[in-house]
Amino acid sequence: MPHDQYLGSDLPSDPSDPFETRLSSALRDTGGLFDTDRASLVAAGAARGRRLKLRRRAAVFGGAATVVAAAVGGALVLPGGGSGAGSGQQAGAVGARPKASPTASATPAPAGVTKQQMISTLVKLLPKGEVSEQYGRGTDENPGYAPLASVVFDDGKGPAAITVGLQRVQPGSDEARETVQCPDKVYIPHDDCRTTRLADGSVVMVFQGYEYPDRRVDTKHWLAELVTPTGQHVSVMEWNSAQEKDAPISRPEPPLDPAALTRLAAAQEWRGLVDDIPVDPRQQSGGPTRAPEQPGAPVRSTLQALLPKGLDVVGRSGNEAGFGYLVVDDGKGASLVQVNVQTGMGGDAKSLFDSGDETLPDGTRVAVHQGPGEKGGEGVVMWTVDTLRPDGRRVVISAFNSGTQHDAATRETPALTIAQMRTIALSPQWWK
Repeated sequence: MPHDQYLGSDLPSDPSDPFETRLSSALRDTGGLFDTDRASLVAAGAARGRRLKLRRRAAVFGGAATVVAAAVGGALVLPGGGSGAGSGQQAGAVGARPKASPTASATPAPAGVTKQQMISTLVKLLPKGEVSEQYGRGTDENPGYAPLASVVFDDGKGPAAITVGLQRVQPGSDEARETVQCPDKVYIPHDDCRTTRLADGSVVMVFQGYEYPDRRVDTKHWLAELVTPTGQHVSVMEWNSAQEKDAPISRPEPPLDPAALTRLAAAQEWRGLVDDIPVDPRQQSGGPTRAPEQPGAPVRSTLQALLPKGLDVVGRSGNEAGFGYLVVDDGKGASLVQVNVQTGMGGDAKSLFDSGDETLPDGTRVAVHQGPGEKGGEGVVMWTVDTLRPDGRRVVISAFNSGTQHDAATRETPALTIAQMRTIALSPQWWK
């Protein structure tokens, strides 16, 4: 059933971190409980520092809908608050109604949202067709969790799963901006993605991609993310099958085209329900909050300056301070090279390095990993050099024998050697 992905999802949350950060941290923490492939831990740890466009939603676009549902269907995270369950970061559940106090405002607390409100609103707003397998979740029975509704809809062309989730974001924040930014095709393959500003000032992003980046099953995953000027966030997802995974493709495309997805996300009915989501009493009013930027030089331009001679740059990321990539070609085929630059990572040393890894005279740890690519492209290998200085500053460089992680290999090995990657990762230029 389409709602199965929401049952029991309970990822730890941190309101200062984007979703991919929380996801990667959770995966790494889980991996630390097992005697598993350390290279997988490195990949997950490296992802913590990525500053990709739409990084908070990367798992959605990458096809990991069962995990992504936690972003919409999991613990409701509001700026300045914790998570409703399992975060262990601050006492009290996000979404719990404020307790009355002598100094409390006279404004009544939001009444909350019921699962029936979510279901009935979604059914009412859908075009003509048959609706089955209805599922909903409200804040009345699940304090601290974002309300959602999920149905199977058939307009006569085949059943399709459709899900709507509601949340708040801080207006003007990084989270609000990233929610409606299209992903980079180097990481998230898709057919189309557009961001549009509506007449009322709301911004909507409509993404048309696939459940599986490697297209091993041709299940389509389309998505609309809408954020209003006051921070109301509506997320609509749909598939061309009765559930997002492990179900036969039932129609050529999902039932709602981009215009219909936009109309559904922009419906006024959702905004009133968002307003009824109980607010964390610890949330303080004020202007938009921004996550602190990673210190150091811009990653992409620094990486380009450190490349050995003989490499042509055929693709590149933005020039941010925490993450960047280049696609290079030495005449033998495209090769993706990505770098994460992080601080405060000293506490992760035990999970990232073992006794056999190199330790330099100044205490810097160096680990080398060579294995298959993490995104499943045919024949793709991933080489990684991970470096951690004694003060917690970390630089991780990974290179692939393909221009993306999800496409088939374009060459036998990455364009950089391990020695060249080691030199780049240990360069002091990252911290200037």
